[in-house]
Amino acid sequence: MKISILGSGCPKCTKLEENVRQALDEMGQEARVEKITDMQKIMNYGVMMTPALAIDEKVVSSGKVLSAEEVKKLLSS
Repeated sequence: MKISILGSGCPKCTKLEENVRQALDEMGQEARVEKITDMQKIMNYGVMMTPALAIDEKVVSSGKVLSAEEVKKLLSS
């Protein structure tokens, strides 16, 4: 599984990454987590508001910081 955090590196983006890592730890799941800060690459995903979260190249959230619980729900579905 590949999880991408899309954003400029702002505090909200950092918090989203922390929550993603926390969710993975709590679930005992492994994934490759990457941060994408290049605005052109972010726009290629069709994202207009950051932070955004993509799982296996599919954007599942944008414009908000998901909690660890919300991330776990997305990873489970």
